[in-house]
Amino acid sequence: MLKSALFTALLAGSTTLAASAQQHQHGTPETVGAVDFPVACNANAQAIMNRAVAMLHSFWFFEARKTFESAAAADPTCGVAWWGVALTHFGNPMGSGNGPEQQALGWKAVEKALAAGGTHPRDRAWIEAAAALFRDYDKVGNRERMKRFETAMQRIVEQYPQDREPKIFHAIYVVANASPSDLSFARQKEAASLLNAMFIEQPQHPGLAHYIIHALDAPPLAANALDAARRYAAIAPAAPHALHMPSHIFTRLGYWDESIQTNRRSADLEPTPGGKAHPMDYMVYAYLQQGRDDAAKAVLNELGTNPGGDYVAGTLSSWNARAMPARYALERDAWAEAAALPVADASPVNLAPTRFARALGAARAGNTGAAKAEVAELARLVETLKAANETYWAHVVEAQRQAVDAWVAHHEGRHADALRIARAAADLEDQVEKHPVTPGPLIPARELLGDILMVHNDHAGALAAYEETLKREPNRFRTLLGAARAAKAASRPELARKYYRELVDLLDPQTQRPALAEARASTR
Repeated sequence: MLKSALFTALLAGSTTLAASAQQHQHGTPETVGAVDFPVACNANAQAIMNRAVAMLHSFWFFEARKTFESAAAADPTCGVAWWGVALTHFGNPMGSGNGPEQQALGWKAVEKALAAGGTHPRDRAWIEAAAALFRDYDKVGNRERMKRFETAMQRIVEQYPQDREPKIFHAIYVVANASPSDLSFARQKEAASLLNAMFIEQPQHPGLAHYIIHALDAPPLAANALDAARRYAAIAPAAPHALHMPSHIFTRLGYWDESIQTNRRSADLEPTPGGKAHPMDYMVYAYLQQGRDDAAKAVLNELGTNPGGDYVAGTLSSWNARAMPARYALERDAWAEAAALPVADASPVNLAPTRFARALGAARAGNTGAAKAEVAELARLVETLKAANETYWAHVVEAQRQAVDAWVAHHEGRHADALRIARAAADLEDQVEKHPVTPGPLIPARELLGDILMVHNDHAGALAAYEETLKREPNRFRTLLGAARAAKAASRPELARKYYRELVDLLDPQTQRPALAEARASTR
């Protein structure tokens, strides 16, 4: 297991500061970072605005909202304070924002901002940008309005080229609005370049560290965000999301110890079950890669069965809560357990993890009838998501449906169809990048291709599929085990020993998984 003395030291420091923040005043510069957000308001309101914007940059929406409201109370002419209140209601742009109720509250805050106005053109420009984000919220979807906000922020950047804050807000919306199917990551790279240059000048700015992580949260880019990931928790240790965000990069690099530690601190700081679900899902994923199944189960038990609550993007925290039991079964190849997961009422997006787990579990257990019924449910989900204009999630679920359908074909004796469908599923899933809500696919479709190729004795093809998966999902237990077994079966003993050694290093020495004994025996 990978260790990092530097990360541990930073985390220890952030823990002390976080405890101090809880015992005393939330939102001091020492606990939320340093932001200079100039407004034409009185001195008291200006100081409060700086703290509030720092909280907003760490997606600490509830605390930021209260702080923006206190700025408005300190100076009733400070209309831009209501701009901030509105942004807290919009929510996490990386999760496409909150639902209709919060959007309505955001528009009410914009109306207060417009009524109060601003004594400086820059303040009025911020208010107009918020109006662009929320206007017609009941008729126009979040995604389209996010594009409006990006355009509005670009105008402020052009009007005030010396100001850093408009550039920072513009950059995160450039990243949030980037197409998940553009695997050149052109917009993300552009934003990261700008943010990194400013981070050198403002090393305690929470938004810069945060948004660099989001911009570079992709397999070929993640190593370039490691510095920001290691520093962010110490910049804003009072903000739960700031403690979680480094794990986006640690996950991309397969640094499971670091991911567990930072998500543990984040979950401990979160006050609601819904808030805990997101870091806990990342934590469960990391535990499972190390074979620490009891620890993963303990996290599931800790969250309980009612993971509601408003967090970053409240509906997506429910996705994490449903993904965790699905992961716990699938990562352990507990197929019957996965097939028996209960189906709770949820939105189509949030229902997908359970349906996929049930479908794959039934298929891998050889229960073709149940698997076909679940494949039909996945097909219905795809159509429902398309009708709701959830094109990204429709794409993801369709890849999952095909991956399961391949196993159905296999059990029905349609072996050529099985391999063709499995390849199509892997290719389809690879066309888009993962959503920030998840640490990774429940099981990558290309890894499942490797599994089915092994069953069909195409060991060289399976090895290629596993190795391709490892490029996107490094240090992943099931993939490494598959690669080791495929290499051994393909008469490549040295390569097999390499992957088995990596498994020995990866797995907790106390794991109960038989793979550890297999790996140790194969490296002697």
